[in-house]
Amino acid sequence: ELSEFFRKSYGPTGAFHAKPFEGGRSWAGARPERRAIAYDSVGIASHMGVLRRFIKVGETDLLVAELGLYAVRPDLERMGIAHSVGALTPTLRELGVPFAFGTVRHAMRNHVERYCQNGMASILTGVRVRSSIAEVNPDLPSTRTEEPLVVIFPVGRPLNEWPPGTLIERNGSEL
Repeated sequence: ELSEFFRKSYGPTGAFHAKPFEGGRSWAGARPERRAIAYDSVGIASHMGVLRRFIKVGETDLLVAELGLYAVRPDLERMGIAHSVGALTPTLRELGVPFAFGTVRHAMRNHVERYCQNGMASILTGVRVRSSIAEVNPDLPSTRTEEPLVVIFPVGRPLNEWPPGTLIERNGSEL
């Protein structure tokens, strides 16, 4: 059910985005440690994956909860479901992380900015993120460096304690 949900949610943005979920797989890169799944009478309404990991920000190794695999069923978009990320706060605290972190495409900027207006998160721009490629091909590089929007959520420490740096190394593949 989850893989079908992801194919339908990500497919409209390009067949490439739906491809990892073929064959019943419910993750694209790194496998989530925890998931928040919302259901309604139709089925899965939204999903958010969480993976605790160390990343390197500039010169600082930092434990974070990476947020990813975010999707809302297309018929529910623009209904404010994104604010349900706040429901993850107790889980993030339980994981003992100072920050949650996620990346989004620049096309999602308006959506993410609305979410950040209440101070629950902050957007970092001009930061490159290096990740391992989930499906290694011997003819291609094993890492990819991108410049997405980086979203930081304070959990155990305030936003002003996020370390400086213009490169984040994921130490693994994207969630």
